[in-house]
Amino acid sequence: MDRICLVGAGFSGAVIARELAEAGFRCLVIDERRHPAGNCHTERDPETGVMVHRYGPHIFHTGDARVWDYVNRFGEMVPYVNRVKTTVRGRVYSMPINLHTINQFFGMAMRPAEARAFIAGKARSDITEPRNFEEQALAFVGEELYRAFFYGYTKKQWGMEPRELPASILKRLPLRFTYDDNYFNHPWQAMPREGYSAIVARILDHPGIELRLGCSWEDLDEAFAHVFYSGPLDRWFGHALGRLGYRTLDFEPIRDRGSYLGTAVMNFGDEEIPWTRISEHKHFAPWEEAGIEGTICFREYSRACGPDDIPYYPIRLAEEKAMLARYVERARAETGVTFVGRLGTYAYLDMDVTIGRALETADVAIPLLRAGKAPPVFVHPPL
Repeated sequence: MDRICLVGAGFSGAVIARELAEAGFRCLVIDERRHPAGNCHTERDPETGVMVHRYGPHIFHTGDARVWDYVNRFGEMVPYVNRVKTTVRGRVYSMPINLHTINQFFGMAMRPAEARAFIAGKARSDITEPRNFEEQALAFVGEELYRAFFYGYTKKQWGMEPRELPASILKRLPLRFTYDDNYFNHPWQAMPREGYSAIVARILDHPGIELRLGCSWEDLDEAFAHVFYSGPLDRWFGHALGRLGYRTLDFEPIRDRGSYLGTAVMNFGDEEIPWTRISEHKHFAPWEEAGIEGTICFREYSRACGPDDIPYYPIRLAEEKAMLARYVERARAETGVTFVGRLGTYAYLDMDVTIGRALETADVAIPLLRAGKAPPVFVHPPL
């Protein structure tokens, strides 16, 4: 009963375990996969030597100094700017929508003030309080840009009409009236030189931490002082109230020589093209490109998540939120467990937010555990 169990060896479990271990607690970290780092797992492709993001591209970006300092403790972070391209109607544009995109799409050469006024004229001024993704987009950029860059991609990604999705999804995407095509705005943007799995392995490398891979929570028959659970919230309860909805991804490999795309990520906005994007992973480590002749890409397909699939994106529409509320009510009656991470809180979290929340969870938990008290069931409530 003197050990702490952390279910999941992704960033959530690893960071909390490290903080606990450095505070003097003994920890067992388990993961049913055969590798650490969860969906951030990276590994060398045996045929090409390319560092592959096995579960899709992950670009580290943050404005949180504590998180940035933390990851740099465990690996070298190499500056990296994510420049996304998109193919629409047989032409290639840069994303997010910026001045170059606007001028190219409309065949013009506008300056920033002219483009701002031009797009304002395209936007739907009658939509003052957007009720869904489609209305938000129409009020944001107007019909033409919405149909070209958002409608088809969004429908493929979420498997439903954009008007069925909340407006909040689009509010995260920038619209720029400069030629800045950096996908993110954060001051720190980088890739780990040795991959994410190496960083997570170093976080877990502490004498107070035992790592047990290929082991699920259901396999354990041990008692613990406390459990930090980063698995799916509904799975903890045996899906008794139903399964929370997710989208999952399928990846189709493409092998070639030289460079297949000429860029790291190419989105495909046309609805009739079944994949959402192709990623060429050698470009995520440009410092290695000169020494690698072959290349490996992945076409990415989005679909509904089944019971045996890897959950990626929580849907969080009305039906899922109602089910989530019932699971949260059940969870609050539990003792000896704290639900953490994207699956434990049913939330889409970037890596930096995941790490930041894990550090905050440890901040709350350590003094309570030292005092013989239980940490809260949710440090970051899902609702």
